[in-house]
Amino acid sequence: MPNTRDIRRRIKSVKNTAQITKAMEMVAASKMRRAQQAAVAGRPYSEVLNHVLVSLRDRVDATEHPLLEVREVKKTLVLLITSDKGLCGALNTNVLRDASQLDVDATEFVVIGKKGASFLARTGRKMIADFILPDHPTFLQTKPISKLCMEKFLSGEVDKVTVLYPQFVNTLVQKPVHLGLLPITAEKVQGTTAIPLPHHSESAAVPAGPASAEAEQAISEYLFEPSSQEVLHAILPYYFHFEIFQKILDSRASEQSARMVAMKAATDNAKGLVKDLTLEYNKARQAGITTELLEISTAQMALG
Repeated sequence: MPNTRDIRRRIKSVKNTAQITKAMEMVAASKMRRAQQAAVAGRPYSEVLNHVLVSLRDRVDATEHPLLEVREVKKTLVLLITSDKGLCGALNTNVLRDASQLDVDATEFVVIGKKGASFLARTGRKMIADFILPDHPTFLQTKPISKLCMEKFLSGEVDKVTVLYPQFVNTLVQKPVHLGLLPITAEKVQGTTAIPLPHHSESAAVPAGPASAEAEQAISEYLFEPSSQEVLHAILPYYFHFEIFQKILDSRASEQSARMVAMKAATDNAKGLVKDLTLEYNKARQAGITTELLEISTAQMALG
């Protein structure tokens, strides 16, 4: 049985660790609320933008815009979104596991987050660019990322652009999702389309859903000036920029939620370990007292 001094040191060490994880939990909870609000606040706007594109698609020849061009896929550009820091459970591990299943020769990566960049460097995959964003990025801060992806597609260097990121479902659930972004198809305009991965039997995306009958009827009565074709050409790039911005906000909400849950679990485990060590310490201390009493009694009997 370990001596009481060693047990006291372990108890003190675990208590210090619990204080650190508790502080990190509170910081993550504060950031989580702001990140969740930002992620959820943009979804209604994204749905309305989808509805407008549906109305435009039905009025013009959509095949004329280069962002709608469907080509034979020889090279794919994947926007990989991870966190810069760890201590967020299996969030990055799940996303990187899916990234490891993609074809090395036919896939190029644009990365957001240090964890993703480290993974690509370690596995020898081609990384075009690496971006570092703050905890609460703005639309202007994310636009260079979407602009790079769009230019790669328009130049013909890649035939498809997808995004792999941890989608925010709720505080306890974050799912790795692989979505196609370019070319923009009719299915993507109407709702979110997930690309199933080998170990995902079901789509991990939460569809935005088609517009209600009343909303579609209202949008169908809109008049677009100067023309529907010109409005479509103007709105499609912005739609792509905003989609990537929304995915980044989702990943930030997922990161902070996962970190808060992980730190809460670590704090609870530390408190449980302190209780177990305290019980072990009391047993060792009691055993030591009992041994000393027996030695005193034995000495008295020997002298008696």
